[in-house]
Amino acid sequence: MNTLQADLSILWPALIAGFIVVLSHVPLGQQVLSRGIVFIDLAIAQVAGVGVIAAHSLGLGATGWTTQVAAAAAALAGALLLTWSERRRPEVQEALIGVLFVLASTAQILILANDPHGGEDLKDLLAGQILWVTPQQLVHAAILTGIFVIAWFRWRQQLGRVGFYVLFALMVTISVQLVGVYLVFTSLIVPAVATYRHPVRRQLALGYALSFASYVIGLVLSAAFDLPSSPVIVWAMALIGLLIHFGGREVRRPP
Repeated sequence: MNTLQADLSILWPALIAGFIVVLSHVPLGQQVLSRGIVFIDLAIAQVAGVGVIAAHSLGLGATGWTTQVAAAAAALAGALLLTWSERRRPEVQEALIGVLFVLASTAQILILANDPHGGEDLKDLLAGQILWVTPQQLVHAAILTGIFVIAWFRWRQQLGRVGFYVLFALMVTISVQLVGVYLVFTSLIVPAVATYRHPVRRQLALGYALSFASYVIGLVLSAAFDLPSSPVIVWAMALIGLLIHFGGREVRRPP
């Protein structure tokens, strides 16, 4: 009983972190899929990671405001670059997103090349440390996500291209530090792909249900079988998403 209570005390903050990420990533993922820029979150997440690693290499705290500012500044720079490229070079936007991803990934390796703990830092950035999120991280993320939800559902049509990329960059910056790059990508893309064959009016609710269930099931299974949480959640979301995808009938999407 004591072991179970200890597991639950660890899982609750992780579950809250997952729910916070899902609130922004499900609607953003639908927009990303409709725009045909699926890998943008990987690119922006890696750019934000460059900011985190650069701040860390300068001796700044991993969760301090200076690190948050560095990560957000890097992500916003990447987002604005992609805004420019979408306007000027729309025919190769997906390719340019891939190039940005590779450049950011290799920049991380170069920054960490002489750090004896570089490999572990890179692993943490990719797989995340969802089980070790702090109350301070959760409070900051919850406040910013609440602001996003209000802005997105009230003024989405007025945001425009630049507004979308800026919001996207900020939310990915927050999320990658909570759950890691792998879960950020999965939480963004899998619900959108799983639900696009369903009626439009049901897609958001289905995406939220899929994501919430995946985090609950993944965290419980990881605790029960002593497995890394992030990969288990990724697999849970992929398998549940597959069932939802094939359970839908293809519908005509609005122009």
